[in-house]
Amino acid sequence: MTSQFDIKDNEYCDMTMDLMSRDEDIDRASRSLKAMSHPLRLKILCTLGDEEISVQDIVEKVGTSQSNISQHLAILRDKGILASRKDANRVYYRVGDARTLRLIGMMREVFCTVQT
Repeated sequence: MTSQFDIKDNEYCDMTMDLMSRDEDIDRASRSLKAMSHPLRLKILCTLGDEEISVQDIVEKVGTSQSNISQHLAILRDKGILASRKDANRVYYRVGDARTLRLIGMMREVFCTVQT
């Protein structure tokens, strides 16, 4: 007679690995959402959307100092939310991951008003 708790060793390992990767996914999501939760960072993300924009253009659109923007961009980049590239004396930022881009797209639909 087998009970519901009789698990083959391989099945147990598979279940354990699934739980471990879920915890890792949860940790990654938590870190990313925490980084995105600052009002200015959300404004930057709504500004970027699916575009690649220079720091100077982000400063103009968001309306704060370049040093402030740069600090927040660095946090988003360090958490893997944004990717950057340098072209001559300009640095351009974009959302670095398609999954994050989908999340930002949903946030824009829900929270970012369109100005006409």
